[in-house]
Amino acid sequence: MTTVSSLSAALLTNNQAAEMLGIRPNTLEIWRHKGKGPKFVKMGEEKQAPIRYRAIDILEWLEAKTFRSTSTYHPTGDLYRQALALDRFDITAGGA
Repeated sequence: MTTVSSLSAALLTNNQAAEMLGIRPNTLEIWRHKGKGPKFVKMGEEKQAPIRYRAIDILEWLEAKTFRSTSTYHPTGDLYRQALALDRFDITAGGA
């Protein structure tokens, strides 16, 4: 059974999430505004409603940002990875 206290522990404040990532809290604010960074939870409809982060979302975001080599990194991220996956197939006219 999920209790309120265990749910609260699973939700990180902006400051806690920033500390987990080793960045300044205002960096997360900027990323939210730009649609970057890990997913977040808005705890209400009001403009000033608290923002929280789930640790699992931060870990998943970090995993998506993890590379084995600088040659596999590309600023467009997932689109580039999808293109690399398509490269396994011959998609030219007449290819099979």
